[in-house]
Amino acid sequence: MTYERAAMGAYGEQLAERHLVAEGMTLLDRNWRCELGEIDLVLRDGATLVVCEVKTRSSEAYGTPFEAVDALKLQRLRRLASRWMRAHGVHARHVRIDMVGVIRPRKGPSTLEHVAGIG
Repeated sequence: MTYERAAMGAYGEQLAERHLVAEGMTLLDRNWRCELGEIDLVLRDGATLVVCEVKTRSSEAYGTPFEAVDALKLQRLRRLASRWMRAHGVHARHVRIDMVGVIRPRKGPSTLEHVAGIG
């Protein structure tokens, strides 16, 4: 991964984190990794554990950030959520997968869209 892509991804994750915390969620973990992959953000929304995937793009020229998450990625996120809960001794009754899409154009302000419960 190039430095520019990594920096753009980190920017999007920070923006998403600030937005979700401002919406009342509590951040539990960020960039958690295991051999199955990575969870960008883990949060609590009331009694619900939220696993959040963040996708950041400079434009929609090659599709929206939301188009980058397919059924296979959702399946992996569900497995990662279970693995995270086991690793942290958390027994959440409700688990939700959210997504935040960030567009960060070269000029002008960034836009952020949060979709709760994508899968």
